[in-house]
Amino acid sequence: MPHVPSAPALGSADLRAICLALPETVEKTAWSMPTFRVAGKMFVTVPEDETSFAVRCPKQEREELVLAEPHKFWVAEHEAFSAWVRVRLAALDDAAELRDILTDSWCQAAPPRLREAHPALCPRPETYGPA
Repeated sequence: MPHVPSAPALGSADLRAICLALPETVEKTAWSMPTFRVAGKMFVTVPEDETSFAVRCPKQEREELVLAEPHKFWVAEHEAFSAWVRVRLAALDDAAELRDILTDSWCQAAPPRLREAHPALCPRPETYGPA
């Protein structure tokens, strides 16, 4: 059987490139770690080891994600009462999955004017609520 090379592992550089490609996104250091913000609202944090990241996620969806794919998603103890979920970079299938997760978090943080200006990025307006 021929050897099929696996896709290169995703890293923080991939995450950073995807985040900064989203409209009006800036990177800002907070708590000694990179964070990404849209219109001043955080939508991604990257802890020191850069093997995982946290994104906005409605609590009801978060519970479903963690139960369905605990190898990918978990909730940090200090985020148990907030609407954030942690994601293991190495567990993601590919860059498309990473992009979908980051874009969904961006949509949750972005103000309505940006979501309306970029409907292809935010196809589920009823789930984002006010930013």
